[in-house]
Amino acid sequence: MCRHGGLVRGTYPSTVSESSAATSSHDLVVRIGTVLNGQLADLVRQMRTALVEQVQGLDGDPVLVDLLGASIEGNVDTILHALVHDIGRDGFEPPTAAVEYARRLAQRGVPISALLRAYRLGHQLLLRRAFQVGNAEGSPGTRDRAYEVLTERMFTYIDWISERVTTVYEAERDAWLTSQRTGRESVVRRLLAEQEVDAAAAEAALGYRLRGDHVAAVVWADRHDVLLSASPQLRRLAGRFRSSQPPLVVEHDETTSWVWFHLPDGPPRPREWWRELLSAAPEGLSLALGGVHRGLDGFRTSHLEARALQRLAQLRRRPGRQVVAHDQPGAALAGLLAADVPAARSWVRHQLGGLAGPGEATQRHRDALLVFLQHDRSFTATAQSTSMHPNSIKYRVASAERALGRPVTDGRFDLEVALVLASMMGAAVLDDGAPEAP
Repeated sequence: MCRHGGLVRGTYPSTVSESSAATSSHDLVVRIGTVLNGQLADLVRQMRTALVEQVQGLDGDPVLVDLLGASIEGNVDTILHALVHDIGRDGFEPPTAAVEYARRLAQRGVPISALLRAYRLGHQLLLRRAFQVGNAEGSPGTRDRAYEVLTERMFTYIDWISERVTTVYEAERDAWLTSQRTGRESVVRRLLAEQEVDAAAAEAALGYRLRGDHVAAVVWADRHDVLLSASPQLRRLAGRFRSSQPPLVVEHDETTSWVWFHLPDGPPRPREWWRELLSAAPEGLSLALGGVHRGLDGFRTSHLEARALQRLAQLRRRPGRQVVAHDQPGAALAGLLAADVPAARSWVRHQLGGLAGPGEATQRHRDALLVFLQHDRSFTATAQSTSMHPNSIKYRVASAERALGRPVTDGRFDLEVALVLASMMGAAVLDDGAPEAP
């Protein structure tokens, strides 16, 4: 950003020249920008947390929260480099992540007011942090002058970027609404919102039968073209459901689709029917399956379950595609608790103690202990289930007890639930800094 000229307030002796005072204030601006740049990662984390907590509509989706962090980082990095290197308004370029974040919010229907409020609050937080750095350096007069420059330059950038992202948002929102298949999508959204809908008319508009049993799914991919090419795979998956009609597919955004499969009437499905379906999930796509539910209420309920499991899968941050089903043991509970990750993390760590720590050995002990408890603490049955020697199971259970600091029979129910949550939610609820179990 440009250097700020003008008179310094009268706190300096008369022997200090206007030129040297201006240079001193400029040096302080550069110093503040350099210090904040060294704190960028921590600053971005704090700002992201504050914006998610204070701006309604920015939370709830881990992918969007990650993109928010990238947008904050791009904007703050641009501001700080402008301060350090005297880059003016004509030299600004909008960060890629900031543009993409505006587009995603438009696709999700998040109001533009939420985006602009995030920029205002971010501006306030960054300016406050800059003043904290500056308060430790320079004379009062120099700081006054530097703060005037900081305030002007940051406001100039926020005003400029707000105009840019608003333009991007409005263009994307118009394009997105135009491109949607307005008939089907409108009906589905009315159904999910529990608005009054004529069932027969809705079925005709959707080309999908609302009576009978449904399984909803959320399907997502890293790229839009992968999602667009998934239709044949989803139809094959419908065949595994023995469905007589194609699935109902609604695009949620560029990388996410909502899907419903209609299940035929027939004999009850086996208890672990979902295993075959998960193994048949489309390649290159992540898939979260709700449970089987009936009728219009079931259409909604299964969808809500699938969305909770998508959030769970995204929290786990496992590489590659992810596939999770509501009927998997522990999945439904983990999906519910994924709505309050801090509370779940605190409870799991309290229950597991040292067994919540990082490392492959600790994970093996957790896994063995969970199977051991699920097989009623039988070493023989656990060994048969895991194809391991009973002595290996005994070693791992003993190691797990040492990490726990108590026998596995103490609070067994809570312990088993905590192990299930650790298995389903992974690093989101585990302690990355705890010592590894021996």
